[in-house]
Amino acid sequence: MRIVCIGGGPAGLFFSIVMKAARPDAAITVFERNRPAEGFGWGVVFSDQTLGNIAAADPITYERIVESFVHWDDIDVHYRGRTIRAGGQGFAGIARKRLLQILQERARELGVDLRFETEAGEADCAGADVVVIADGANSALRRANAETFGTTLQRGRNRYIWLGTSRRFDAFTFAFEQTQHGWFQIHAYQFDAGTGTVIVECREETWRAAELDTASTEESLAFCERLFAPYLDGRPLMSNASHLANPWVTFTLVNNARWYDGNRVLIGDAAHTAHFSIGSGTKLALEDAVGLARALERNPELTRAFEEYEAERRIEVLRLQNAARNSTEWFENVARYASLEPEQFAYSLLTRSQRLGHDNLRLRDRAYVEHIEAWLAERAGTTGVVPPMFTPFRLRELELRNRVVVSPMAMYSCVDGMPNDFYLVHLGARAQGGAGLVFTEMTCVAPDARISPGCAGMYREEHVAGWTRIVDFVHAYTPAKIALQLGHAGPKGSTQRGWEEPDEPLAAENWPLIGPSPIAYGARNDVPRAMTTADMARVTAEFVRAAEMGLRCGFDLLELHCAHGYLLSSFITPLTNQRTDAYGGSLENRLRFPLEVFRAIRAVWPAFKPLSVRISATDWVPGGVTADDAVEIARAFGAAGADLIDVSAGQTSRLARPVYGRMFQTPFSDKIRNELGIATMAVGNITDADQVNGIVASGRADLVALARPHLADPYFTLHAAAQLGYDEQPWPNQYLPGREQHLRTLRRAAALAEVTQ
Repeated sequence: MRIVCIGGGPAGLFFSIVMKAARPDAAITVFERNRPAEGFGWGVVFSDQTLGNIAAADPITYERIVESFVHWDDIDVHYRGRTIRAGGQGFAGIARKRLLQILQERARELGVDLRFETEAGEADCAGADVVVIADGANSALRRANAETFGTTLQRGRNRYIWLGTSRRFDAFTFAFEQTQHGWFQIHAYQFDAGTGTVIVECREETWRAAELDTASTEESLAFCERLFAPYLDGRPLMSNASHLANPWVTFTLVNNARWYDGNRVLIGDAAHTAHFSIGSGTKLALEDAVGLARALERNPELTRAFEEYEAERRIEVLRLQNAARNSTEWFENVARYASLEPEQFAYSLLTRSQRLGHDNLRLRDRAYVEHIEAWLAERAGTTGVVPPMFTPFRLRELELRNRVVVSPMAMYSCVDGMPNDFYLVHLGARAQGGAGLVFTEMTCVAPDARISPGCAGMYREEHVAGWTRIVDFVHAYTPAKIALQLGHAGPKGSTQRGWEEPDEPLAAENWPLIGPSPIAYGARNDVPRAMTTADMARVTAEFVRAAEMGLRCGFDLLELHCAHGYLLSSFITPLTNQRTDAYGGSLENRLRFPLEVFRAIRAVWPAFKPLSVRISATDWVPGGVTADDAVEIARAFGAAGADLIDVSAGQTSRLARPVYGRMFQTPFSDKIRNELGIATMAVGNITDADQVNGIVASGRADLVALARPHLADPYFTLHAAAQLGYDEQPWPNQYLPGREQHLRTLRRAAALAEVTQ
């Protein structure tokens, strides 16, 4: 087998090592345009996991890398004159040049043909069985075949300069300095006995305002030395990028729809990139190298080998790119978090990628986490080391015992809107389960406002008695509070129950639909009638009537549903609002009717009781509502008197293409809360107590709503308290024997785990 590898960076070199070790008879040639051990950057960071992968693939390479490592265990965050340290991180650094030397030496030992200062042409690739494209994010060969590979490039919003220093760092160091132009930050770490990396980063507009866009390398170094002098101990900064017209560069996110074509295959940065702030670029490159080599070993048929390689690696790449996207956004928006106290600012930084959770931080550095928990508890008006999810929270005169919320969930089990015994048991059990706040499902303000014939309502006098029975149970037998969510289905009404064909129309007896414009939700859905001002007045009156009925029931909080493509949401999104009057066009106009409804119910809802709004923070559709729009939507409702923004996303269009993942909607809550200073509730694939604790502790939301986890376990909150050893969360007296049994079971499981380790 003849293999040509274009690119002699970590990806190309390590592939040649692993492949040559497995197939000594293979003729492998590596072409590299640069000189040996030349390249951009100073140090490379490895985690323990990455080292394990290298050791398994080639123990000799692993041993040589480890011999050159500088290890550190702590992260220091310098912010507003304070230093916050968190330990137990377990990282190691190595000089990039030293890493390349090790890989080059090992490749030569195995018989790989290394050709430096050589641009590989088509003649060099001719006759090769495999051509590995590993020449980085700016790959010339991939660029020439961008349409074939389906290449997309997305430029970051920050500028950064990668520098070196003789200053020794005893921890991975982040430092933040505010200037008249905006925020600058450094990522700094040691990578050999006498040298460290210092990456200075800022927003593009900040970079231009500071006139660094026209600065020479020497002028940029001088600027950074002055700004970050407190962290450099008087040591100068060094650059190895003097060959660039301007040493400040932008990160480019590289993605490819497919990673191979014929006998050519992409690996490393040529295939994908992940932002340097999570330190995974070299990790992905090395693991790609191993994955491709192993796939070629297992499969004599080339296409099958490439398919297997891409399928295996793409999952891990997407996982890390999602984490990197969250991390990148954090560093691009440092100003968003400038109002946070240093404790919470540092915690938000440490957990920015959503890969590192509260429990993991506790395992790494218990003292640090307990300090944060005590600090958060004090801020919430209580004392002691308290898991963040169990700190109290106040909205107007409503006091919640904890931050856990049972999210509104349609049960489709009413007859003509009447809540029955199912709802008493369903909501009552979850209130007994320890959540601080329990929501009704979207409760519809009129018969034709229902999503389905089984949806809950608040439009008949009998509904008041039905809901009062449930509210009274929650108040009499649990410490939980209960909220009423009011909504109108609009264009998404007259559909089947959730376990049938959701969002599809009824087989018979459909009722007329209304909306901002005559645009159907789907091909099978009826076209709604465009609302007149008389329709708007009628619907507003229906919301007011329902709010007044909810007040008579004794609900503690009222929420207006303006999300998920239902009536008020369909006014907000331009995808379904194409009106040309005062209720269409600009975002301000599209918000006009939802705000009229909100103000009308605020007027009848008592001042001492809070009012929240659920919004879709993005449509996930080009041309639809964006995250920036969501901030303005939340701002408008906040100005009208909203106490809490319930931040959901999507479900406004069948064309939506959500980017799913753990806590995938939480970044929208984070953005709204920290840019506006308004309380928010996060929701969306939040599944466990660790995630709840992390969201609250980092300031990404004030409340956390969970849906499916509460369907699986009505006692989610009580079980979380037991798991965390938190004794202050009350169980119903009737269930105390069960609590003791549950604690014994947890202790036995912990003891067994300790024995088997």
